[in-house]
Amino acid sequence: MKKSSAKVLIVDDEETQRHLLRAILENWGWLCVEADDGETAVDEVRGGPFDLVLMDVCMKNMNGLKALLEIRAINPAIPVVMLTGNSFIETAVEAIKLGAHDYLTKPVNKERLHETAKIAMSHRQPPDEPEPHGGQPLDEDGRIIGTSPPMQALWEMILQVAPTEATVLISGDSGTGKELVASALHYKSLRKDGPFIKVNCAALSENLLESELFGHEKGAFTGADRRREGCFVQAQHGTLFLDEIGETTPAMQAKLLRVLQEHEVQRVGGQDIISIDVRIVTATNRDLEVEVQEGRFREDLYYRLNVVTLDVPSLQERRNDIPLLTDFFIRRCAKRNKRKVRGLTPKCMDVLTRYPWPGNVRELENAIERCVILTRGEYLNVDGLPLAVQRWVGMNLSHESEEDLPQGTLKEAELQLITRTLEETGGNKSEAARRLAITRKTLLNKLKKYGLDSGKS
Repeated sequence: MKKSSAKVLIVDDEETQRHLLRAILENWGWLCVEADDGETAVDEVRGGPFDLVLMDVCMKNMNGLKALLEIRAINPAIPVVMLTGNSFIETAVEAIKLGAHDYLTKPVNKERLHETAKIAMSHRQPPDEPEPHGGQPLDEDGRIIGTSPPMQALWEMILQVAPTEATVLISGDSGTGKELVASALHYKSLRKDGPFIKVNCAALSENLLESELFGHEKGAFTGADRRREGCFVQAQHGTLFLDEIGETTPAMQAKLLRVLQEHEVQRVGGQDIISIDVRIVTATNRDLEVEVQEGRFREDLYYRLNVVTLDVPSLQERRNDIPLLTDFFIRRCAKRNKRKVRGLTPKCMDVLTRYPWPGNVRELENAIERCVILTRGEYLNVDGLPLAVQRWVGMNLSHESEEDLPQGTLKEAELQLITRTLEETGGNKSEAARRLAITRKTLLNKLKKYGLDSGKS
């Protein structure tokens, strides 16, 4: 590590101890910031990244263990070394179990401090764990990764609804993980041993979608050289997931309504009536209530599909989950691309937790994979992130002081980023979407949400 490159947070309620440590560290050329309790330390970490935190275990207001947990929730890339007296060794060991890098006993030995600090700031290699659940972003218990309140509430709803036969409408912005929620509903249901069939309604024309869903007889249309069973039949005794249901035409909506009412289908070009036993789960990033009001979606079908609605939070609404998701994607992308990645820098993690992520979890995954591929060293850094993220960093995080950071809500930051990008592209939405690393459709939905002009360009 280059001289003067380390930024260290010293946390101790004893002023004399803080000043002593500061004198030692500054003599090594390191920049120091002081905090006299755990609450202040947590606030400092929220304000920007540190290369190291030296923190006392026993403090007033918030002790070191609680502060450690909160710091790791904000930025787990920051190594924390606990400071303790000999009578609190067991507490320090507990801190190691909670994620602290190491501990030092007071009075701190200068040589031991230097050695421990250098090792801590070289970062630790994440455990080499096998990919659970086929590489899906699920924890070892099969839960969708996320400990934030919105995700905990969503998971509780999934567990409550999954064992029933209710049709479920999953709503949420593009890239939030609606398909993962549908999968969880199936595998936590009584139909888990049956098939789970997925259809993207937006990816097929009306005629192709009808054939895909209902099947067709031989000779029903040009190219139909044999009979084919549709997805409703393929999903018999299981679950059929219809993604992007809001993109279907009125004619297709009428046919889907009949299936839901009669529980039977008919192949294209055929006469046979086939009874089905299938649970229907749908998803959309559109506001179907608005679509109904404006006459683009059938009201009767909407109420058939909307027995239970599950709202998937955006990544902005579950920012505390970004470190967990980042760790998962790093391991998966490193394995898939055969790269040796030992971790990421505190600065990189700080950027990841602050960036508004208009493309949600999908954009985060793509950003991590790009970073894994392009970073030359063993630690991911900001230089490997997508250009949209780097440009946002340049506009919003070019200063170290907290007062220079963007103010307001994450939605305001997202709106600011989108507006600036559109200005720079002269209103060209396709180019703006490319620079923001999201799809053009997602950008148009964002513009509609914020009440901005969504004219085609």
